[in-house]
Amino acid sequence: MSGRFLRLACTAAVAVQAVLAPAPAHARTAPAAPAAPVPERPVAELLTDLQQRYRQAEQATETYNATEERLERQRATVDRLDDELARSRRSLYSSRAAAGRLARQQYQSATGLSPYLRLLLARDPQHALDEGHVIGQLSRERARTVGRLTDDEQRRSALTRRARTALDTQLALAARQKKQRDEVRSRLSDVERLLAALTPSQLTALADLERTGVADAQRELTTSGALPATTPPPSQEGDRAVRYAVDQLGKPYRWGTAGPLSYDCSGLTQQAWDHAGTSIPRTSQEQWAGLRHIPLADLRPGDLVVYFPEATHVALYLGGGKVVQAPRPGARIKVSPIAANPILGAVRPDPAAAPLPRYTPPRLPPTATQGPDDGYRPTNL
Repeated sequence: MSGRFLRLACTAAVAVQAVLAPAPAHARTAPAAPAAPVPERPVAELLTDLQQRYRQAEQATETYNATEERLERQRATVDRLDDELARSRRSLYSSRAAAGRLARQQYQSATGLSPYLRLLLARDPQHALDEGHVIGQLSRERARTVGRLTDDEQRRSALTRRARTALDTQLALAARQKKQRDEVRSRLSDVERLLAALTPSQLTALADLERTGVADAQRELTTSGALPATTPPPSQEGDRAVRYAVDQLGKPYRWGTAGPLSYDCSGLTQQAWDHAGTSIPRTSQEQWAGLRHIPLADLRPGDLVVYFPEATHVALYLGGGKVVQAPRPGARIKVSPIAANPILGAVRPDPAAAPLPRYTPPRLPPTATQGPDDGYRPTNL
């Protein structure tokens, strides 16, 4: 039984008990006061509220994604230090064994005469000198053995401290990730509660109002001359990134995911360029901060369009004033107008790559632009 159905069932059970229970004497005699009508909020106010909650959820998602990426790198660091520590322990064990053999040899060959006295008393001084040379070599070897043992001890101690610190960092990141995951879920629950309280007519009005707003913003952007008049060819990698993104059309948005069955906004753009052969950061904020900024007038297919002042949303430019994006929870990957959200700017993952001499855009399926950008689907959150 789903959580929502269970809540409805419990509510219904409480209501039935309230109806069947005998009413108090004073309640049976007093007439019930009419319920005050709940004022209906303006659709524009609802839309602003809903968009703000979606932005907060997406911002929390990108923060979670950044911590997830740091956690993955930290896990790799801990594994690497564990391997180094294991090798250091083996080397230390070998050095201790060599030092033990050295101690036994010194004990077994110990005499009460110094090398100088043995030289003076020797019948063959040259033989004694040769023997002294060998003894010198052995002494140097013993010194190297002791030095190697000391170095291994120090290296093991330093690695132990680094491994302990790295593990503490990993545990702190894991705790932070859990807190951020709970934050995302809380934000999405806010959206779900708001949507669940709306009537079908309000949902329709919201979708219509947002479509009108996107159309107006797209028309204003196009007529301003901010976009390129024609679609320039992408680089070879940009072409591969576009075709990968187009192949994902229709797959659902899922926060914190980067394929292959679902994506969030930055998960789609990162994987598109990863499959094209270029590694880019995981989150929209990092993509905005770390990649080359370009004017909108220079956009070519494969470039990334970043949205909102906090850089909390990103899409991949398709050409012709369109982008491929994973819009938000409840929606599916689709082709949208570039002005579907307030644009912050654009970045290029491969600024040094030359454009293709000729470019044939990928063929889009008939459903590429179908479905609202709003994603008002409370059961799909």
